[in-house]
Amino acid sequence: MTGQGQVLVGEVCYHAMRNAGWKPEFVGGMTLGADPIAFAVAHHATRQGESLNGFTVRKAPKIHGTARRVEGGTLRGARVVVIEDCVTTGGSVLEALDVVTRQGALVLGTLALVDREEGGGVRLIEAGYEFRAIFTAKELLRDRMTSLHPGASRS
Repeated sequence: MTGQGQVLVGEVCYHAMRNAGWKPEFVGGMTLGADPIAFAVAHHATRQGESLNGFTVRKAPKIHGTARRVEGGTLRGARVVVIEDCVTTGGSVLEALDVVTRQGALVLGTLALVDREEGGGVRLIEAGYEFRAIFTAKELLRDRMTSLHPGASRS
């Protein structure tokens, strides 16, 4: 992600969390997709004078050292938002949710940059989690087509 992308993603996701009423202590998700987003949001929050830390959920426990699946802090009793770049089936978000809840985190909600609208958002909601997306796949495709064909209808 470019530096400018980090600034924009951090700001947009931060405000989406605030608009949802979420005030997490940690933000993160499954590596690698969630990492740049979580750290951009944490950076933005810090620039706003707030304490917000990023975390990473490993796909498997670390073989050596601490053998942890979560890096970035102790989540026991902490308010967290689980983030993802794109949600398709919701599988990686559900896996991250399972890991952080087993660590004792209180999940406020889940946030994705893009909901591909292939059932993942619905699965998260059915599992009992609030789900928000900054964009849907349809919105991005419509906007892309409009930029390629300026006279096209936006309906």
